[in-house]
Amino acid sequence: MIKLLADSTCDLSDEIIKKYNISIAPLSILINGKTYKDRIDIFPEDFYKLLPTLDTLPTTSMPSPLDFRKIIDEAVENGFDELICIAMSSGTSGSFHSAMLAKTDYYEDNPDSKVKIHIVDSKCMSHGSGYLLMKSAQLIEDGIGYEEIVEFNETFKMNVKHFLAVDDLDNLIKSGRLTNVSAMIGKILNIKPLMSMRNGKGAIVAKVRSNKKVISHYIKEFGIRADRLLTDFLIIGYTSDRTKAESLEIAIREKTDFDGDIYIMQMGVSVGTHVGMGGLSFYFIETGDRHDGLFFNELQDFKERKNKFSSRFKELKDKHLKELSDKHFINRR
Repeated sequence: MIKLLADSTCDLSDEIIKKYNISIAPLSILINGKTYKDRIDIFPEDFYKLLPTLDTLPTTSMPSPLDFRKIIDEAVENGFDELICIAMSSGTSGSFHSAMLAKTDYYEDNPDSKVKIHIVDSKCMSHGSGYLLMKSAQLIEDGIGYEEIVEFNETFKMNVKHFLAVDDLDNLIKSGRLTNVSAMIGKILNIKPLMSMRNGKGAIVAKVRSNKKVISHYIKEFGIRADRLLTDFLIIGYTSDRTKAESLEIAIREKTDFDGDIYIMQMGVSVGTHVGMGGLSFYFIETGDRHDGLFFNELQDFKERKNKFSSRFKELKDKHLKELSDKHFINRR
């Protein structure tokens, strides 16, 4: 039997975790000198009430190999013999390496074990790895075997498209996820940096000035990037303001022809520590044949604006030519 494992940054709701029987290794969060286990000692709804009151930003640490070994042993004891662990990107966390150590430790203690264990370096953050988990769970329900599910994850993990926008840049600055220069410019100009994942690490791919523009960017990019065969559901994530996520859901229903399930889920404590208040994220599977980067996107936007003005000037020119033609025709009469 196949069993799915993950670390707590997958940020899936309790309902989804229970539905698909996913085992979670928790990250640790240090707040005011006290250590909490993510999703065990502290939960998102309490954390986001507490976060604005803190003078010092909380810090996070990866699950230990013992945390992963615990959920591996529990899975084996419950009769599962094919384990797939989907971990947060190795470019942003040590979770993948902890899981690999736990796997090695298990086989050293059980050299004759027939249990299969595969650890996926998801190259994803938050609901990105959550998306892979949900797709894997659906494949299990469809009767797809262990090897094919492993192959799916390793083949398509780089195609899980992430978008993230935040209201307040302070947490990203303090946690080192954004440079002070970029943050200072963003604050002065009231610019919201839009981030995505590139080679397993976060990168700014666009800049906008309002929540309305954030949603417009998400809708536009979904339209040109989404692999509509593989994207049979969407995930919208948020930190402290669910109404933003609901506004994005409404926009998707009204402005696209997507008719699959849309899951709105809150980002967890570990991810929220770095994202901060007002975060809004969006996840789907992209075709992967279109580059994404700040310079590339700004160049594309410039070309679109230029083409828009060119079309407008052509309309004006055609209008003037018609007026001259009509005037000439009247004068000849």
